[in-house]
Amino acid sequence: MNPTVGIAVILTVLQAAHCQMIKDLSACLLGQSLRVDCRYENKTSNPLTYEFSITKDNRKHVIQSTISVSENIYRNRANVTMHKNLVCLYLQSFTTSDEGVYMCELKATNDYTGNQIKNITVIKDKLEKCAGFSLLIQNTSWLLLLLLSLPLLQAVDFVSL
Repeated sequence: MNPTVGIAVILTVLQAAHCQMIKDLSACLLGQSLRVDCRYENKTSNPLTYEFSITKDNRKHVIQSTISVSENIYRNRANVTMHKNLVCLYLQSFTTSDEGVYMCELKATNDYTGNQIKNITVIKDKLEKCAGFSLLIQNTSWLLLLLLSLPLLQAVDFVSL
């Protein structure tokens, strides 16, 4: 193999070796639902896979995943949304029986360093309510509609004068 090609291959592998890194894992209550935010830094446009799980009674239970199969008990109550550098788990009808250590696991395609994992202990009585601003970010179509309708509302006010 040509030495120049060999060096280029090594640099490419090293560059892709650490494609994403979990920066923060947080949890909050959104009405009766639990929201777990897994923020990450992405250094590639490669597809991202995820897994949210809970450990309780020394056993791992998969809640929602693109890596493995979710357990039936969570399948109808959980959904995940993905935004730029943010993967959010929503667990509906959250109760004290859902308390435990929640884990976010991320892996980018062709990331040879393995999965990034972060844990957070979730206890219902200690959870804060999700911030209003975060709610707007989660539903950007609502925010966009509001921003686009502002000129129309101003025009209506002008015509009525």
